[in-house]
Amino acid sequence: MILVDTSVWIDYLKGIKSQHTDALDDAIIEGIVAMGDLIFLEILQGIRDDHEYQLTKELLLTLDPLEMLGKDMSVKCADNYRTLRKKGITIRKTADVIIATFCIEQKLPLLFLDRDFIPFIDHLGLGSVLPITSSK
Repeated sequence: MILVDTSVWIDYLKGIKSQHTDALDDAIIEGIVAMGDLIFLEILQGIRDDHEYQLTKELLLTLDPLEMLGKDMSVKCADNYRTLRKKGITIRKTADVIIATFCIEQKLPLLFLDRDFIPFIDHLGLGSVLPITSSK
């Protein structure tokens, strides 16, 4: 199984062709994509059109659902954030801390575009679906 960050999903749903969206397409065909509840929320809250919202929701609900946060995960997220902060690295979005920490704990590789995940790879053992070549 893999987890896919919101930024890749947005490009995929907009029909943008890239190495990342191709990898997502391949993973969907292979049946190895899981959907984290936080990522599900981020994707759906950004959709303005009601019809597109319904279609996207139905598509995403077909993927294996994962609950990403609870008391234990909250503590691990805070620990990881603090570990990086002590190294002089500030992660801009709490959601990215949750997604990265969840993947680390569950040993799930992450397909992502956002550069905020790179410190989790470099310092905390996050696995990446694709080799790191560039970041947003």
